[in-house]
Amino acid sequence: MANASADDAAAGFGQLRPKLMRVAYRMLGSVSDAEDIVQEAFIRWMKADRSEVRSPEAFLRRTVTRLSLDQLKSARRQRESYVGPWLPDPIVEEDDQEDVTLPLMLVLERLSPLERAAFLLHDVFGLGFEEVAATIQRDPATCRQLAGRARTHVREARPRYQAEKERGLALAEAFFIASRSGDMKALGAMLAADVSLHADGGGKRPAATEPIYGFDAVMKVHEYLATHFRENGSKLVRAGFVNGLPGFITLEADGELSTTALDIEDGTVAAIYVVRNPDKLRHLH
Repeated sequence: MANASADDAAAGFGQLRPKLMRVAYRMLGSVSDAEDIVQEAFIRWMKADRSEVRSPEAFLRRTVTRLSLDQLKSARRQRESYVGPWLPDPIVEEDDQEDVTLPLMLVLERLSPLERAAFLLHDVFGLGFEEVAATIQRDPATCRQLAGRARTHVREARPRYQAEKERGLALAEAFFIASRSGDMKALGAMLAADVSLHADGGGKRPAATEPIYGFDAVMKVHEYLATHFRENGSKLVRAGFVNGLPGFITLEADGELSTTALDIEDGTVAAIYVVRNPDKLRHLH
């Protein structure tokens, strides 16, 4: 690929695109931003002297990571003025083999950009610290320290109990039915005592502007929502895993999609994550 023609180089890039998207999305938490980063990497690849590149994949991964680090700085400034809780763009898949789950993505948001990059490249993508160092332009010892600090925070987000695939999907389906039908008894039986609700409307659709904590408070919200759903309807589009968590996509009465992801611990729902911001759901259409 390194000495290939422009057509062959473009075709080779296409084969690497999914891997590059994984890096960019996990760095940024935004599908549209990740797509922009990967497209910029493609432009740079086509302009580069490819005869000098020994490993196209390493070259492109470095390019995507460095572009993502630059983008992350401006993205963080934008999130300071974001309306309500910020959640990553939902990725919905049939299986639950996601290496970076939604709770982990939220922990990554609290890391410095370099800590995030070092952790993802080493712990998630399996690169050695020499390669990490070459990518983020720091020495290997510093990269070890960055990844180590990140790992300390990440341990706090590791689930105590991972629901089995079928059990998780069954619980998500039961949650959808109970929350839409107003069966509060069934819904309450699924929730942990310290359950939390996080809704991302981005100021563009109705959603709580602060996370809601505790069984009673979350139940009160769902009692209100059940009344709304009875009058306006909420259609199940697809069940699956939302950023590695059991969940579902719904079509709401306003014609917009929403996603719900359930963080399940010890057989009960410990956290509910709802994305309603239409900007974050365009790729699902």
